[in-house]
Amino acid sequence: MSRKISEISRYLESLSAEELIEEIKKLHKLFPDVREYYKVQLQDNGEEELLAKCKKILQKAFSPYSDYSGPKLREARNAVNDFIKLSGNSSNIAEAMIYYAEMGVKFTNDYGDINEAFYASVENMYEKAAEYVNEHELKDKFVERFKKMAEETDGIGWGFHDTLVDIYLGHFNLPLRKSKW
Repeated sequence: MSRKISEISRYLESLSAEELIEEIKKLHKLFPDVREYYKVQLQDNGEEELLAKCKKILQKAFSPYSDYSGPKLREARNAVNDFIKLSGNSSNIAEAMIYYAEMGVKFTNDYGDINEAFYASVENMYEKAAEYVNEHELKDKFVERFKKMAEETDGIGWGFHDTLVDIYLGHFNLPLRKSKW
């Protein structure tokens, strides 16, 4: 049964400082996510290491596999979502989401048409990233990468290019180069 935050708060408030420290040590020992959280919090470069780890997972997830199973979208999404949970830096969160979309665009440009589910996943992350960038006023830092992805999809099927262009224009309303089609 899931406990409400108020119940957890009452429990934690009932503990002494020493008991709280022991509780956190126990959580740190038991759960990798807690260890990762404190690594980010306590190391000078913890956030950068976490972003590098996320990007490495994304590169691997968007690499061809010997079993020809294609990109590992679930692994890629999980890497970004895990990063978002642990990061406190809005620019790095945007970076992780944009990198996911860039890896998807690169994969399809390198290996040809994939399938509708693949394109939907990349489109969703592209849009989520665009919304996040605008919400956190990071447009100037990232807009060129969104533009480049939209332009690099020209000619790709499944409506992929059209969708990225629509998202780009809807969020940034800046010109793109003319389509080659």
